[in-house]
Amino acid sequence: MRNETVPADTACCLENMSQKIWDLKRKSMEETRDLFEIENRMKNLLWTVSGDYTLDAKLNVEAFIHSKYSALYDAIKQGAMAKYFSMDEYSMYLIKKLYYGADETGLMRISGLCIDMACSEKISAERQGVKNIRRRAYEEILDKDFANMQADGKLGKLRFSMLRRELDPEYRVENRIQEAIDRLQSLKCTNETMDIIRVVDELYNIYVDPTFLKNHGNLEKVLAVTLEDLQEFDWQDFLNEDLLENMLEQMQNQVADTMTELSEDNREKKRAGVGRIILNEKALEKMHSYIEWNYGKSYLTELEQKQINHQLCYGAHKGCTIYMTEGILKNPVAVNNTYVLVQRSKELNLNTYRQNASVTKRNIEILEATLIRALRARSEKEYVSAQYGLLRPERLWKIGRTKEYQLFDKETKKQNEDFVVELLIDASGSQQKRQNYVALQSFVVSNALSKAGIPHRAMSFCTFWDYTILHKFRDYEDEEDADWNLFEFRGSSNNRDGLAVRMATESLMKREEPNKVLIVLSDGRPNDQNVNRPGVPDAPLYTGDYAVKDTAIEVRRARSLGIAVLGVFMGEEQDLAAERKIFGKDFAYIRNIANFSNVVGTYLRKQLEE
Repeated sequence: MRNETVPADTACCLENMSQKIWDLKRKSMEETRDLFEIENRMKNLLWTVSGDYTLDAKLNVEAFIHSKYSALYDAIKQGAMAKYFSMDEYSMYLIKKLYYGADETGLMRISGLCIDMACSEKISAERQGVKNIRRRAYEEILDKDFANMQADGKLGKLRFSMLRRELDPEYRVENRIQEAIDRLQSLKCTNETMDIIRVVDELYNIYVDPTFLKNHGNLEKVLAVTLEDLQEFDWQDFLNEDLLENMLEQMQNQVADTMTELSEDNREKKRAGVGRIILNEKALEKMHSYIEWNYGKSYLTELEQKQINHQLCYGAHKGCTIYMTEGILKNPVAVNNTYVLVQRSKELNLNTYRQNASVTKRNIEILEATLIRALRARSEKEYVSAQYGLLRPERLWKIGRTKEYQLFDKETKKQNEDFVVELLIDASGSQQKRQNYVALQSFVVSNALSKAGIPHRAMSFCTFWDYTILHKFRDYEDEEDADWNLFEFRGSSNNRDGLAVRMATESLMKREEPNKVLIVLSDGRPNDQNVNRPGVPDAPLYTGDYAVKDTAIEVRRARSLGIAVLGVFMGEEQDLAAERKIFGKDFAYIRNIANFSNVVGTYLRKQLEE
């Protein structure tokens, strides 16, 4: 081996690099030590407040750096909630409310307000320093989260008004908000967990989902949900044996999250941070059977499954799996709890139809008539200039004078059979609160298309782990009776919109009809968890701007192939910007679900008449 002398400048560089590495390590060690000290401080505060030194709470230590008093007050609230109330009873109510399709984000925000009111007075009376921490925490929230509260509609306004009123008792609010604040402040005097539950339930039904009572029933009905009903509900923990215990633990962690008043940006970051699932071999072995068990058997053969995944699951969707099914009611593995839940959802959807039968039939008739008129217009004879056909004497003067030799008119006739439509419906969990109306309006459109004789397919999509499940309610050539399958619609899990649009595009391109239309019904929030399989490199999280951009790319690709794409938006106003990025000018904002058929009818008529 040769002995080589390292040049002086190289040695100097190595020495500098070594020093920098050491400085970084030292800085990291110091930061770790600081975070450890902060965590210990917060834990001691929580244990002191609760009186329970075995309490294992969820603390957001990093939030302390940006919002010191909010983080400290978070620890105080968690300790107070554990001391004065039953977390098991409270968490079980939240699980049962979610079972009926409650919006999780809205429910948790209401929960955070109620817990704050229920705990603040009690702990402040015992420990004087809490009042100052609480006041400083509120000031931090108002300073850092004002814009997000303004954008959060009625619920954001309630949250803002409550904080201002607690800081300044003379702060004036409108009567409706005052009534809600009075209900919140009534919790300051309670010692009963059930009182918190009643106020949470009441405010949720007012500020988050005013249709909940009508569609699902009152608090008594929610609390009547049994353990048997819940056994298949918490799909995230299906591999665990102690279902109830795991459900309660998970819900308690979510409640802990709501106790800290972080900004929406931070909340989004936190949600993105848990967007990865690491799977072991045991989980992978069970995954396919779980999908079959809860979504029904696939109508694809194993070979067809491999081919379609190889063809479509690339780029942002590498490692994903497309799963095609006609639903658990059509092809069940067994009559399990999920089967019963879907049956129940179908009955609720059909009840909505029965309650609105005359209006629904009228909408179908109007949309059908609109489509038929457009089709008849296409069937009328048209004449275009040509070099053969019916001689037009008035053009004979052109002979020898111009290069125009089209002296004839040729009869043309547009075909009615040259249109095909794909209806693609977002079936993620965010659609649960309005799934009966989504099912109803989708039925209106599908049935009108059937009656007008336009071939079409209706499919929903959602994603569980890395499986994107496409539920086919009716196929292009199915008879009109197949439209009733749309009442099997049920929202669950996540949504990988880009992959669903890619799949729909591929299917439409295989059709012979020259005019193809894709209608995507969604809430403008593509969002999915990433599954880390052993030996597979991590992919970017499918959420936020990344997911929006990917979906927009797939929409533009479909249009470049000649497919007319319409986005029908039924989400929240804060997500409108994302919807515009995805669909451009061809999207419709549905403020009222009753307008769905009119909007789609107008768009389809436009496509037919062009």
